[in-house]
Amino acid sequence: MVRLAQPWSLRYPLVDGQGNFGSIDGDGAAAMRYTEAKLTKIAEEMLEDIDLETVDWRNNFDGSLKEPIMLPTKFPNHLCNGTMGIAVGMATNMAPHNLNEVLDACMLIIAKEGKEQADGTRYEVTIEEIMQIIKGPDFPTGGFIFDPANILEVYKKGKGGIVMRGKIHVEDGKNGSILVIDEIPYMVNKSTLVSKIAELVVDKKIE
Repeated sequence: MVRLAQPWSLRYPLVDGQGNFGSIDGDGAAAMRYTEAKLTKIAEEMLEDIDLETVDWRNNFDGSLKEPIMLPTKFPNHLCNGTMGIAVGMATNMAPHNLNEVLDACMLIIAKEGKEQADGTRYEVTIEEIMQIIKGPDFPTGGFIFDPANILEVYKKGKGGIVMRGKIHVEDGKNGSILVIDEIPYMVNKSTLVSKIAELVVDKKIE
């Protein structure tokens, strides 16, 4: 639940937390007796139709309650917030994406996918068409994608890496120019980043 409240972990947080829910420096959250939580508006959208019997229900782990086998959500959470998971012999790591772009791509697929063409074949929406709308991942901490051309290969193959770099600007200081870091790559620990910069200074690799 702590992670669901962290705006640097989720592109669209699902929990509105009050109290200490950790930091981008890797600090831990406060004990649960010191925090409060409620659903964000976008999380409420995920649960709005839960009572309409659109999905099957099953017993929970000890049979004391019923739970839905899946959420009949209007919000495409896995695509927008990304997800990480490990199963037997396989793992998945999906990047977060922009909600408006994901919905526009869904509308494209609904409008075109499977429609019969003049030659009698069924239309298939291509990755290239989708990427006209979804240019790439949309990370909550910002930053630049170093090699945008690589995104197409990652989307086509379903595997690969996306290299990120931070975003900086230059300000004038009393003793010269100052580099100010505005955005850092996703999942980078800020305090670790500062420590590594300090090590590079000590090793005289940067001034």
